[in-house]
Amino acid sequence: MNRHAIVSTRIGDLTLVASDNALAGVYFPHHWVKPSPDVLGDLVEATDPVIAEAARELDEYLIGERTTFDLPTVLRGDEFQRRVWSILEEIPYGGTTTYGEIAARLGDNAQAVGKAVGQNPLSIVVPCHRVIGKNGSLTGYAGGLKRKQFLLELEEPVDARLF
Repeated sequence: MNRHAIVSTRIGDLTLVASDNALAGVYFPHHWVKPSPDVLGDLVEATDPVIAEAARELDEYLIGERTTFDLPTVLRGDEFQRRVWSILEEIPYGGTTTYGEIAARLGDNAQAVGKAVGQNPLSIVVPCHRVIGKNGSLTGYAGGLKRKQFLLELEEPVDARLF
C-alpha cells in the first residue's frame, strides 16, 4: 500500500512516498517527473513509521550528521533504469561521476543515462546529485541546481570546507 506525506527540510518541502515498509519516493515540489496519484497513494501524517524514519535520516544527512541511509527502500523502474540507479548507489559520499562515465560502464549513451538519472524516484537517498557534466559543470537536477550545489557542498570533506 503506497502512501505519502509532505515534510519540511533544510532544502524545502519534500514529498516522501512509502510502499509497505520501505521508502519508495523522495520528490521535490517542482520535480521533473511527477509521480502519478497511484504511486503517491493516500496522504498520511508524517508520523507514519516509514515516513518518519525517512524524514529523520534526511534531516541528519542535511545537517552533516549522516553520510549513508539505513532505511529500507524500493526502486521501481525498467531494467535499464535499475542498472543506472544501482551505479548511482555506488557513488561514495563526497564523490562524483559523469553521465558519460556511467554510459561507458553500461555500453549506452549519456543521454539515455541522463534520462534514467532524471527519473530516479529516490532523490538524495539514491544520490543522483553526484552525477555532473563531463567538464565538471552542474547539469540538470530535479530539485534545481541550487539544491544540487548545496548537496555537493554539504558532502565536501570537512578540511575542504575550512579553506
